[in-house]
Amino acid sequence: MLLSLLSGGCDSLILENPAQQDQEKIREVPMKGWLRNVWNAVWSVGEALWVTVRTWMASYDPKRRTFTHRYEYPERPAVLAERFRGFHRYDLRLCIACERCARDCPIRCIYMSKRRVEGRKGFQVTAYVIDYTKCMFCGICTENCPKDCIKMGRSYDLSGYERNGCMVDFAKLPLEIAWAEEGLDGAAVARSALVTEPVHPGPEGRG
Repeated sequence: MLLSLLSGGCDSLILENPAQQDQEKIREVPMKGWLRNVWNAVWSVGEALWVTVRTWMASYDPKRRTFTHRYEYPERPAVLAERFRGFHRYDLRLCIACERCARDCPIRCIYMSKRRVEGRKGFQVTAYVIDYTKCMFCGICTENCPKDCIKMGRSYDLSGYERNGCMVDFAKLPLEIAWAEEGLDGAAVARSALVTEPVHPGPEGRG
């Protein structure tokens, strides 16, 4: 009697083994679902390859009867939107050093230094630095300037070999570059690092 109960209990344990139940569930998975997964994988790969083939065929030049590389940025100038916000423009001749732009900047990436000059009112800007490793080009600094001496420009390339090239001191840049619509570049910023004094005395000075 005991043996029969034990044997019956073992049989019930074997039948209720979780591993066997999982295997039975796996066998019950329909083949249709597996084929659907395979089809989705093949379709995704084919769709990605079609983008490559379409771009490749678009580069065919019928005049030359060959496939021609289409140059884009940086080989050719980038196409800019009408309201594109690039690197800033700054006019040292108009700035009164009120520091409104520096206070309005939400991430504090504008650093200004100034000094008193005998025989004239106001301050003279000695440094006007924008840290482009932090700037998010929101344009808030340009909205409340009382003299409109800072605006968003259309320059977009400030390539350099050092991180310091992203720290631009507009007070040391030549006026025609600092205020130009698309004049700012890495070479001009590198040359300005050698300048020790501002290039213009400001609105109250002579220049």
